[in-house]
Amino acid sequence: MPILSAQEALDRLREGNRRFVTGTQIRDTNPGHSPPEELAKGQEPFAIILGCSDSRVPAEIVFDQGLGDLFVIRVAGNIVAPSQVGSVEFAAARFGTRLVVVLGHSQCGAISATLEELQRPTENQSINLRSIVDRVRPSVESLLQSRLEGDPEALVERAVRANVGVSVNHLRHGSEILEQLIRDEGLRVVGAEYSLETGEVDFFDCAQLD
Repeated sequence: MPILSAQEALDRLREGNRRFVTGTQIRDTNPGHSPPEELAKGQEPFAIILGCSDSRVPAEIVFDQGLGDLFVIRVAGNIVAPSQVGSVEFAAARFGTRLVVVLGHSQCGAISATLEELQRPTENQSINLRSIVDRVRPSVESLLQSRLEGDPEALVERAVRANVGVSVNHLRHGSEILEQLIRDEGLRVVGAEYSLETGEVDFFDCAQLD
């Protein structure tokens, strides 16, 4: 399969999510999807998805894609740490994938946990859990000083988007490899939010692609 441009990949994700929302998935019956023995020879993912580990947001399902279509990196809170950056670099450089999507979702537990920790710090928190909180903290801390502090639902909603935006920015500007691919090879990094309530994915910060 020829390498898809960032725009083509985005369109394919949007179409797949539309099928998922309307219940017209083709993932299990699409004859174009390669059997395992073909996939064992190599992979050509058309998009890289950095998403949350939440069990309700499996990227292949919500975008109605099959084996070998997506290079998926999942971590609580869709945070960006060195290992995630390296994984994106690997896929973009090795497979020529031209679209990276940071996929957050509504009612994100990692975001809520971070907000709660900032408001009511706990003692003896696991150093591993704290590493996630510390990654999310910069993107949400300022929101606690805003008028949203008295509206928990709106606060989480804004925090989810802010956290995605920080991750997008980190990938765009925190890696020489990705910066070069963005500058010279048409790589694009965009944000998105999955709605647990509707199943719809809303892409944002992607004016370059529309």
